[in-house]
Amino acid sequence: MVENKHDLKPIEKSDLVRVFVKGGIISPGDFNKIIQVAHEQGSAYVHLGSRQDILFPVVKKHVEVLDKTFQSINIGYDTDKEAYQNIVTSYTSLDVMPTTQWLASHIYHYILDTFDYQPKLKINITDPVQNLVPLFTGNVNFVASRQENYWYMFLRFSEIDQKPWCAPMLFFGFELAQIAKKIEALDPLSSSLGYESIYQKAMEGLKLNCHPWEEELQFTETITPYYEGMNRIAGGKYWLGLYWRNNRFSISFLKALCKLCMETNIGTLSLTPWKSLIVRGISEKERLSWEKLLGKFGINIRHSALELNWHIPVLNREALDIKDFLVRALDKQDISTYGLSFSIKVSHMVLFTAIVIEKCEPKSEKDPVTFNVMYAKGFNPNQSEYFYFVKNIPLAIVPNVLIELSQKYYDQLEEDKLMLEKKKKVHVVSTKRFKKFQCASCLTIYDEALGDPVSDIQEGTSFSTLGQEYSCPVCDSPKSAYREV
Repeated sequence: MVENKHDLKPIEKSDLVRVFVKGGIISPGDFNKIIQVAHEQGSAYVHLGSRQDILFPVVKKHVEVLDKTFQSINIGYDTDKEAYQNIVTSYTSLDVMPTTQWLASHIYHYILDTFDYQPKLKINITDPVQNLVPLFTGNVNFVASRQENYWYMFLRFSEIDQKPWCAPMLFFGFELAQIAKKIEALDPLSSSLGYESIYQKAMEGLKLNCHPWEEELQFTETITPYYEGMNRIAGGKYWLGLYWRNNRFSISFLKALCKLCMETNIGTLSLTPWKSLIVRGISEKERLSWEKLLGKFGINIRHSALELNWHIPVLNREALDIKDFLVRALDKQDISTYGLSFSIKVSHMVLFTAIVIEKCEPKSEKDPVTFNVMYAKGFNPNQSEYFYFVKNIPLAIVPNVLIELSQKYYDQLEEDKLMLEKKKKVHVVSTKRFKKFQCASCLTIYDEALGDPVSDIQEGTSFSTLGQEYSCPVCDSPKSAYREV
């Protein structure tokens, strides 16, 4: 195995080759070719990116070799400071999390096939029911509606705009590429036009099978899922989630993984935005082979949620060190962070976690390093709205602040549970079949749904529970004068 000749030198982003795994879906054969070319270029490992791409460091790039390899497998790549972008999908959540009923694997494949160009805008194609892939980290975000193969479109071209703008139409799945390509042609990242103007210009001349949406997109509760380890699914099969703490996936291990996939007829690997890899469809009889593979390479699984649910920039040693410090500090206090997710923000990045630890810009070199801690509205990143919890605190205090914030989260869960139970009770009352009774003397109606405010009788009070002393509030006739109508 060839070791990375530049391991002693800090790798810069400009040294990275970014491979666009469209939708985060790749065959073991193609993955093997990618890691082979990374090996030939002098790297001993690859990284997984937050946009479901594959990255590997190469200081002296042999463009001819890269071109030949990636053209042969029809996969795009980039070495020019993020000139192009990968398309992100929630395909990786299939069989791992709940799914919108109509959204099956072939739908993702058909839609991705319609994108016959390499986008410069970030495009997300996601299922709102799952929580593994963020909905709004793209510039053009397509989110599945309840209507089969029709999608909402949300636009966001600036980090300053916390909330994405929702287009007034639902778009047919096989036409998403058309509207996305037209929007990109307008260069919205540099345009001074507003979202509505860009949308209207993009729609000009297009004949699309779209129609106005009738209900707003409903967000599900976002509990960050456990995306690692060997997990059983329907049909007696398993999915395996692989996570590496430092996001350096050994090429020697990945080669062995691809080989085992091909030997056991696993046709697809999928990447998550959490920089992990999912192998789906492992049979019971092959499970031991996979466990032997993990053991041979010393691969640990079943990390704690405290370790897993972090988003940090690729190749950022400072952010990784901050995360390691915080994880160790929280682990010593035996704190649970289940359901929460965290980001370390030391530079510009799109936020998609419940809590963000943001490094402050020092006014001078003499100023101490401090941090802000933010949390998403309702601890739901899909709400795209963040609030400051504390500002300008030293790193040593951040663990205690995170403990306070996690308690706030669990308190809110309890409040939400009580509110839900209250709503259920109201629903039970409101759907009960109420009866009506009429006074035979003056024809006044007693409606069980409304009660009798004049006599201080509450809504929903059954007529049969009224005492015999009850009388008509209009003519004072006794209860016996009433007849059911």
